[in-house]
Amino acid sequence: MADMTPMMRQYMAVKEQHKDEILFFRLGDFYEMFFDDARLASRELELTLTGKDCGLDERAPMCGVPYHSCENYIARLVEKGYKVAICEQAEDPKLAKGLVKREIVRVVTPGTVIEGSMLDESRNNYLAAVCVRDGQAGVVFADVSTGEAHATLLAGEELDVKLTGELGRFAPREVLFNGGSLALAGVERFARERLGASVTQPQEEAFSPDVAPLCAQFGKPDAAALELDGKEPAVRALNALLAYLRQTQITGLERLNQLDVYSDAQFMRLDLSTRRNLELCETLRGREKRGTLLWVLDRTKTAMGKRLLRAWIEQPLLHPGPITRRLAAVDELFSDAVLREDVMEILDGVHDLERLMTRIVYGTANARELRALAETIGRLPGLKERVAPCKARLLSDIARNIDPLPDLFELITKAVEEDPPVSVREGGLIRPGYHAEIDSLREIMRGGKGFLAEVEAREKEKTGIKNLKIGYNRVFGYYIEVTKSNIAQVPEDYIRKQTLTNCERYITQELKELEGRVLGAQERVVQLEYDVFDGVRRQVAEQLHRIQSTAGALAGLDVLCSFAQAAAMNRYCRPDLGVDGRISIKDGRHPVVEAILSGVPFVPNDTELDMDGDRVAIITGPNMAGKSTYMRQVALITLMAQIGSFVPASAAHIGVVDSIFTRVGASDDLASGQSTFMVEMTEVASILENATQNSLVLLDEIGRGTSTFDGMSIARAVVEHVADLKRCGAKTLFATHYHELTVLEDQLSGVRNYSVAVKKHGEELTFLRRIIPGGADDSYGIEVAKLAGIPARVVTRAREILRELEAGQPVAVPAGRKRAAVEAAPAQMALMNPKAEDVLGRLRGIDANALTPIEALNLLFELCRIAKDDA
Repeated sequence: MADMTPMMRQYMAVKEQHKDEILFFRLGDFYEMFFDDARLASRELELTLTGKDCGLDERAPMCGVPYHSCENYIARLVEKGYKVAICEQAEDPKLAKGLVKREIVRVVTPGTVIEGSMLDESRNNYLAAVCVRDGQAGVVFADVSTGEAHATLLAGEELDVKLTGELGRFAPREVLFNGGSLALAGVERFARERLGASVTQPQEEAFSPDVAPLCAQFGKPDAAALELDGKEPAVRALNALLAYLRQTQITGLERLNQLDVYSDAQFMRLDLSTRRNLELCETLRGREKRGTLLWVLDRTKTAMGKRLLRAWIEQPLLHPGPITRRLAAVDELFSDAVLREDVMEILDGVHDLERLMTRIVYGTANARELRALAETIGRLPGLKERVAPCKARLLSDIARNIDPLPDLFELITKAVEEDPPVSVREGGLIRPGYHAEIDSLREIMRGGKGFLAEVEAREKEKTGIKNLKIGYNRVFGYYIEVTKSNIAQVPEDYIRKQTLTNCERYITQELKELEGRVLGAQERVVQLEYDVFDGVRRQVAEQLHRIQSTAGALAGLDVLCSFAQAAAMNRYCRPDLGVDGRISIKDGRHPVVEAILSGVPFVPNDTELDMDGDRVAIITGPNMAGKSTYMRQVALITLMAQIGSFVPASAAHIGVVDSIFTRVGASDDLASGQSTFMVEMTEVASILENATQNSLVLLDEIGRGTSTFDGMSIARAVVEHVADLKRCGAKTLFATHYHELTVLEDQLSGVRNYSVAVKKHGEELTFLRRIIPGGADDSYGIEVAKLAGIPARVVTRAREILRELEAGQPVAVPAGRKRAAVEAAPAQMALMNPKAEDVLGRLRGIDANALTPIEALNLLFELCRIAKDDA
């Protein structure tokens, strides 16, 4: 390193402290990367790899990106899971003596992005920290771009399942795990593979139990005020997260000032499988917004509202009080179309206050962003005035929390130019009349340029040189230019500065003094404007709490208006809530299917589930008839009611459910060696273990992945379990092709048969999409196969085989297709019939001398039964 250039030694010293990040090293107008960082960045960003002499035997590999367009390149690297350390020049190169000082100003990681161009405005960008100790898990989620943090403590059995469920709820971009977290089976893999999150394991010392740093960060006196008393793993996780932010963000950590300590008892339990199957926020196949519940309900006008709407959908409430307050607010907005339209029109021009304030606090917001803030503030008085008379308690609270912020509006509109430039380092930021010295310097600049014209006119008259002119360039400053033909007329006080082919350039003492005044004023005013603007920006940052409170109120109002607008557009009704465990839906519709099939009438269906009465509905009928759609619509209507939305029905009573579980569709998990059937059984096992009497369970075609008798046995046992109030008693929709299960209606309390109505004309099938009482009389599998395009000859043959099977006859092989006999084939012993093996096995294990007469008779009876069943 002794032979390296000073600049490269400086680079290596910084890189030594940031070995795990790609270092963006500022050199002039570029961020440069060297050595392995350069090779990696050139590959990932498709940049040209060059080299630089740095005092070593070989040129250092090098590539770079312009500093003014670096965000796009950083975003691409972060999206791929890399971390980027930004090393800036810490002093003006013009004023530096020797090597320019440089220092790390920020490390950009997937979970710490604040740049608007690198974020999805409709969703939060969470950084998570997890600390597992002594059978408990402290979990923290923070969005640096909005300043919010959420913390909880998980405990009890199946901690890994609870932890993955919580991670799935927030879907963080980056997760910090302690050693205990990584010891939990499958948790890290879930974060990496299922969520696509970047995973980091900080030093164990980062997971400190000290509460003091948290109290300082969130402005609380003690752990009790933070609501973290007795939640040591959560304290440790939060400390690790803050330590990580101090390492990566350097400044601006005061933006993280909201801590929400919540309990899993506040929200409906939705595991990742259920979220995916119900397609709440993204579709199962394309992971798109269109075709989801979020897509149907999203009529929001602000980015803040879009994020909050997603959060509400992901976290349905459990307590009727808060749900009813939301429903009452939606009802008032729904009933008053004029109020709703006025509010939505005002919200339509509201900017993203949460993320604007983050950039203001970090000192990266430009003048245009401050003007955007002022534009939003200008709308607040009218919005507050419009909402204040509302009677719904939640709307009244929102009106009280909207601060009109008149002082900030006045400050920004008086100080900042109405249409400022993007850059804050080129002047043009501050309005005339706001700062006396800036106005004075601008006057010097304007006067100096006017004076140049006067000097030029005077010199022409004085010398008699008609084509004399005064010019300027950066090298020589201001000069007087005279053509070669007029050199004889040049006065003695002109000082030659430059000789060109056709002319000579001169300066005078007067011109030199004028140059000093004008250029000095220009440099001074640019720096002064930045300093004044930065002061205004800091004044705005000091009002963070007021703006944050207002932003929260606007987001809530936006979501409530969105619910009301969706209800008005789609003919939704206000649900009635209860804690009686009853779900009663009249003319229910699937909100997403109905929206996609716009213009096509959706066939509505009723639902009656009661914890004390009909708990389990066994639904039979053919594929494609609408069983899965019906089951999902019941789940979605229940969930919509519990987020405070109106629902697609003519009437609905929803007894609040604590969780929704779904087992729908087939999928493999080949990476861990699990087949479709194994995945199915694993999910069913989790449902049976965790469902309660207050849960809603959707089970679709349980037992399909194995033999008929095995599958039917499993399906029946599952129905018996969920129907049993002592074991589970969950409200359950159970779709199946096993018609044998319909006998359970007469055998088990709380079980009722339903089927999908089908109309058959000859061999033609029409699905009526109606759910009616009673079991289906046929599965219509062959008809469905025909609809799917199975060749006619295969369909015809299938019908022949079905008739033979139903008649109890052996299936005959068509003439000409029998397998040809092989002459002189070696004799081969046939495998023993499983039933015969069963009989022999029973006999081998019996001591005939020890049998009593009655035991012998019972054994004989059982063996006869096995033999007859086999026949």
